[in-house]
Amino acid sequence: MSNQFSQKETVFHGRELPEEGFLIGYALIINIIGNEINKSIPLPELLAIATEKHQRYNSNNWQVFTIRHKPKDNLISHLIFAIKYEGIDLFIIKNLFQLMGKDPVLKMINEEPTSQYTRRIWFLYEWLMKTELDVPNLKAGTYIEIVNSKFQYTGSVRNSTRHRIKNNLPGVPEYCPMIRRTAKLDRFINENLSEQIEKGLNKHDKELVRRTAAFLLLKDSKASFAIEGEYPPNLRARNWGKIIGQAGKVKLTISEIERLQDVVIGSKKLKNMGLRKEEGFIGEHDRDTFSPIPDHISAKANDLPILLKGLIDTDNLLEQKSYDTVLIATTIAFGFVFIHPLSDGNGRIHRYIIHHILAELGYTKRDMIFPVSTAILERISDYRDVLESYSHPRLDLIKWEETQNHNVKVLNETIDLYRYFDLTKQAEFLYECIEETIKTIIPDELDYIRKYDLLNNYINNKVTLSDNNVDLLIKFLVQNNGKLSKKRRLNEFDELSNDEIALIEEYYNEIFLTEE
Repeated sequence: MSNQFSQKETVFHGRELPEEGFLIGYALIINIIGNEINKSIPLPELLAIATEKHQRYNSNNWQVFTIRHKPKDNLISHLIFAIKYEGIDLFIIKNLFQLMGKDPVLKMINEEPTSQYTRRIWFLYEWLMKTELDVPNLKAGTYIEIVNSKFQYTGSVRNSTRHRIKNNLPGVPEYCPMIRRTAKLDRFINENLSEQIEKGLNKHDKELVRRTAAFLLLKDSKASFAIEGEYPPNLRARNWGKIIGQAGKVKLTISEIERLQDVVIGSKKLKNMGLRKEEGFIGEHDRDTFSPIPDHISAKANDLPILLKGLIDTDNLLEQKSYDTVLIATTIAFGFVFIHPLSDGNGRIHRYIIHHILAELGYTKRDMIFPVSTAILERISDYRDVLESYSHPRLDLIKWEETQNHNVKVLNETIDLYRYFDLTKQAEFLYECIEETIKTIIPDELDYIRKYDLLNNYINNKVTLSDNNVDLLIKFLVQNNGKLSKKRRLNEFDELSNDEIALIEEYYNEIFLTEE
């Protein structure tokens, strides 16, 4: 192991270093775990090296430190460096604890019991390993926080008197993803997008807002099905739209998730509804052998009760603090879809959870849901990328074999893959979608319905048509950029004269194409 502390690298797991240097912090720990027990670890977005040049800078996925920052040649020193400069990565830390055991932690406690890093590592060992070391509680000392808010977003503080620690981890031991603090996320949070949409809606007539909300509800329901490649009849889409409209009114529980699946699936129920009783994967089957070709492997069925309880407990914990609402939605909704607890309906319920949390915490008001699925559908490639950024690095860590019915059987312990991970990319993506709905989708829909009403009134004042035909006429004009085709004139509107149609087209152009 000693050679690994002093070995210079130029490439690490296919990731090129900005210059030759020593792996330090999490990078060195990942390397040693891989070499000692042949276990791969998903790479964090940022890693660290130390170089003999006296220059500190960031480059792509690397933090570059000077040689004086290089920790001593032992794992505890590199863990202290990682916590100090890189933040908390619970998956790596737990794997390190499993590799080195409790003795190095006990040695720290015996030598420097009140050191801030001793207390952090002591707390994390007991929290992650769910065991209490045979050492007495600390009797005095200033409380220190586990998570540095300069690096990552923090949860509500729960004091641990044993360690004199402020536990501000954004979750519970059974489920605790982390989100890195980035300039983009700070900008979104400071913009207070929720307040912006409320101010925008206050400028409009309440009836116009109500009709816009009703239309967007149906549109978002259809978009959520379309993301899954489904195009259900209007009635099924409307039924799911009603469920979205009720988001935030019923607490999220396992029984509520199972009820939602029942609505999503519709009349053609699955053989096994509710939480999966066997393993699952997303992907395809080989066309010749029918062997699974997974893009994502779901959490093991036996782990689902623990993971979902952890997910719900984390939701309740984060809602107690002024943790950003969109970050809560990210933490719970994306965690749900990565766990993939159901045989079908996971994607739509994942997007429902976004609606649920935004509505429950008052991010959306005046009955206006955020048409998040509509925004996602418009950015479907980016959506797949953020899902795959979690799934693909973990595929090689999951050992599985094919079952008789061409499913997967997971052979190793995988539960930690579904509870300790980074959600920064997903949080940035969700915020981008919410910004799109607030600044573009909702205003555009309000504007369209206002213009629709103007044209509707104009047509009714000029000609005599049924309400259905007026609606069709407007839709045809929108579809054909303000012109009614000759075929439509003859087949649907032969009672209108050329002069009447010309006036309607002229007014359409005036309000739809030239009005600011």
